[in-house]
Amino acid sequence: MRRIAPAILLFFLSPLVAEYLLGDFTLAFLYGLLLLAPMYGGGALLIREVVRRSGRGWPSIVLLALAYGVFEEGITTQSLFDPDYADAHLLDHGFIPALGIAVPWTLFVLTLHTVWSISVPIALTEELTANRRTSPWLRTPGLTVATVLFVIGSVATFATSYATDHFVAPWPALAVVVAVAVALVVVALRLPRVETVPTPTGDTTAAGAPIADRPAAPPARIMFVAALAAGFVFMSIRHLPTWIGPAVFAAGALATVLAVRAWSRRPGWNGWHRMALAGGALLTYAWNGFLEQPIMGDGPIITPVSHVVFGLAAVALLALELRAVRSLPRATRRTGQPAATAVNPAG
Repeated sequence: MRRIAPAILLFFLSPLVAEYLLGDFTLAFLYGLLLLAPMYGGGALLIREVVRRSGRGWPSIVLLALAYGVFEEGITTQSLFDPDYADAHLLDHGFIPALGIAVPWTLFVLTLHTVWSISVPIALTEELTANRRTSPWLRTPGLTVATVLFVIGSVATFATSYATDHFVAPWPALAVVVAVAVALVVVALRLPRVETVPTPTGDTTAAGAPIADRPAAPPARIMFVAALAAGFVFMSIRHLPTWIGPAVFAAGALATVLAVRAWSRRPGWNGWHRMALAGGALLTYAWNGFLEQPIMGDGPIITPVSHVVFGLAAVALLALELRAVRSLPRATRRTGQPAATAVNPAG
């Protein structure tokens, strides 16, 4: 159980963050976690294990997380194409008939899955696992079980969505979704493997890059504030005019990716920085949850109580993260590996 404990944690943490911390469900629907975990948790586990088994790093995780979002919203729920999905009128603004999608909703929901449904739970769980952060957690039987659960969860989600709306997108749209998801998977698994680079100090940097001549990574507290600010901007663009929102999103997303990529390649990048980014994103969902109206288990008492409970749970999780990172030896904190080696920060 100790060996697979991180996998079990990730299996349930992914749907807890994706749906409950977001504010979609309350404590009254907590039993639904068992229904949501196979797809969310199974998907997060598969992505994490495939990447770590292949020796790749975070760029591959993020691309596979995006592929997951495309698959869920384009195939299982088909919210990208369904004008009546959940009676939420998701396609009313920024709809492009030739594509059959609304640009604002597509960008918004795919980012939710890429960042919060998959990447944040993986990052938080890995930082709790000390020396096993970049090592596989499951053997072949466990990976098989995760795959089966993901398939079952995906089929169940599609069946539930179809039973609700009786909507199926046109086959050309579904074919494009499959092609995009497959392309993302192929690119993710063709990215370079993470290279180990022994260094006297344990500092992490890209292979072959001189350490002494590079500026140090910014303090983790700055990363935390930056993550909170980016989360606030992202959650706010929904309220901007139809085409201004996507433009702001594109500029912000590009700036965020480039900044994190540059900072993560600097000496001194370590577990504090990774936790600061994931923690800022987690707390973004925590405060945003108070502004959301649950779609299941709503009530005048249960709704605010649920927001408070899930928010406090997020803070408690970050406290555990702080304790775990603080307890690691300095070199291990930087790399997630024994002190003898350092790892490309893209991992």
